[in-house]
Amino acid sequence: MTNARLAEDLNRIAAFLGVRDVAELVPDELERSLGSRRADVMALFGGSILAGGDVLASAMRAGVARTYVIVGGAGHTTGSLRSRARALCPELTLADDAPEADVFAAYLESRHGLSVDLLERESTNCGNNVTLLRDLLARNGVRCDSLVLSQDATMQRRMDAVARREMPGVALVNFATYSALLAPRPGAEGLPADVDDLVVGDAPLGMWDVRRYATLLMGEVPRLVDDERGYGPRGRGFIAHVDVPDEVRAAHARVAAAVPGLVRVANPAFATSRAEGEGGRA
Repeated sequence: MTNARLAEDLNRIAAFLGVRDVAELVPDELERSLGSRRADVMALFGGSILAGGDVLASAMRAGVARTYVIVGGAGHTTGSLRSRARALCPELTLADDAPEADVFAAYLESRHGLSVDLLERESTNCGNNVTLLRDLLARNGVRCDSLVLSQDATMQRRMDAVARREMPGVALVNFATYSALLAPRPGAEGLPADVDDLVVGDAPLGMWDVRRYATLLMGEVPRLVDDERGYGPRGRGFIAHVDVPDEVRAAHARVAAAVPGLVRVANPAFATSRAEGEGGRA
């Protein structure tokens, strides 16, 4: 495999994972998707890179929801989020143990002068991101017949699958917080596949380094495949069924063979009692 093919295969996986049900988060697009110009709730999930805060700010200004929530306690990406936020936004004051929700809330206030209605600070993985969001909305009497989900592009497809399982009957609109394309460094296109030879074009704010990004992408596909090893109904039962296209499975297999060691294993430190990596920031 060459670097050119490696970039192509990783981009194919990324396009599948980073679901966007609408072209942009504006009322006209929501009306086409939901039949309504506003969703009941929009939730930004803290597994995202920092660019998610800008997506939320734009959506709030457009008025796409009645209630806005930031969701996220501490998971395997939280330390990276805090570090990137401090480096890119030195004006932010963050506690050393600040949960993801507080990091994004501080960013939203500092950069955009905006604040959300609710913060969920306890969740540790995509599974309890959704269940604790659901419970928070119920405790506060917030109606949620329709929900905009914004998560890191590597985890958006799984977030949708968790929400379909845990919030049946709720109309969902997915909007991954960014879309990134990998390409080989100039002159490296024909060289043997090496993740370190790839770059992100027009990188969004706080973008993962390429190796971490590739690892996140590669870790998702086996979790989504609905077999005995996956997280779906035929496996561990953490998420609703996901149809993973043959071309995505093939791309994953090629990359796994050419660049061993990119498939991330769930971290039990961020497990819930129900699922050790149920939605998988774990």
